[in-house]
Amino acid sequence: MVSVQPASIRSQLASRTQPPTEAQCVTSFTVPCYDPAQVETAYNEKPLFAHGITGRGQTIVIVDAFGSPTIKSDLATFDKQFGLPAPPSFRIIQPAGAVGPYNPTTMSGWAGETTLDVEWSHTIAPGANILLVETPVAETEGTAGFPQIVEAENYVVDHHLGQVITQSFGATEGTFPTARSIFQLRSAYINAFQHHVTVLASSGDTGATGYSNVAGTLFYTHPAVSWPASDPLVTGVGGTQLSLNAAGQRTAPDRVWNDTYNKPLQEVFFGNAGPNPLAGGGGRSAVFSRPPYQNGVANATGNARGVPDISMSAACSGLVVTYQSFGGVAPGWYVVCGTSEASPLFSGMVAMADQVAGHSLGLINPALYFLSAVHAPGLVPVTMGNNTVGFTQNGKSYTVHGSSAGRGYSTVAGVGTVNAALFVPELARAAGGRW
Repeated sequence: MVSVQPASIRSQLASRTQPPTEAQCVTSFTVPCYDPAQVETAYNEKPLFAHGITGRGQTIVIVDAFGSPTIKSDLATFDKQFGLPAPPSFRIIQPAGAVGPYNPTTMSGWAGETTLDVEWSHTIAPGANILLVETPVAETEGTAGFPQIVEAENYVVDHHLGQVITQSFGATEGTFPTARSIFQLRSAYINAFQHHVTVLASSGDTGATGYSNVAGTLFYTHPAVSWPASDPLVTGVGGTQLSLNAAGQRTAPDRVWNDTYNKPLQEVFFGNAGPNPLAGGGGRSAVFSRPPYQNGVANATGNARGVPDISMSAACSGLVVTYQSFGGVAPGWYVVCGTSEASPLFSGMVAMADQVAGHSLGLINPALYFLSAVHAPGLVPVTMGNNTVGFTQNGKSYTVHGSSAGRGYSTVAGVGTVNAALFVPELARAAGGRW
């Protein structure tokens, strides 16, 4: 997830020439890293691919400030390395205004975000088209950047350009001037709901808290969640930690992503032993009340909208590989992490479910909670971990207590994660009635 200059996307150069191996990542970064084949295996996608379910005929819409000037060539390098087919169509549009000349100082973080979004949504749904929607103003905290995002997304919906929109950005609810200022920015999500377009958003990378200033240097000392993940018309995607062997098979069950207290990893990404918030976002909205589809999990959400709704890989203790060559970075293979990974991963799942259904599924949240209530086998419980975080601020140490995972829904893992071979057809059936 991006907030401010994307410091919340953690990215490290691993190699200029070849993708790093797991062993090399452990040596360099203290943790393993994974490639597309491992992640596809982990989510049991191969049976779908064998039946031609790859997202074919669907379009994943990726929205990012500025984009990346080298994204098409970087994706081609990524695809060639890992044996992935090129997407049938890869278009870039700027419907909210032209993006200015590339400036590495202000745009390289967003270029890294764009690269992660494109390469890993394509990994999960290699047969889907990609539409990259670039906006000319950076999203930070509060309303900044959102008017342009809203304009661009309304254009996409109005012109029927895609079936699922993925957003790897968000702003802490408390940084908006008023709740009304959020409601005034919801038109794209209302439009998407009315036109049966699915909208996803990353739940954030600061655990139970969120940034309290535009610079992204201060945190709230109480629980907070980010919007648009907290919007009832958006599917909030949280973060898990994968533990995989070289073949992509699990060596341990998925758990909630929380690297806040991982001292060696904190040294790698922050230059100190921490703790610094580095965990999947989740909690209760301070703006939106509980939507009807969450009535069955009111014990976890109370009267508020709970977020996330579902979770996918995001952990810095289980990095993924990208190829980047835009200005401001050394061209090569980078390892990255954050819920910026989780939302594009899940967009691929939605694209495949759209293909199975034969039409776009629109708001899938009611279907997710229905599938959870009936214990659908495609939903995999995430029962371990929490998103409690600690940090030092203004000379004082703080702990912001989050929630813990458990059976059923939690405001840290949502309804769990997925076994794609089972989940994709289940979602297509459950959401096919267009709730």
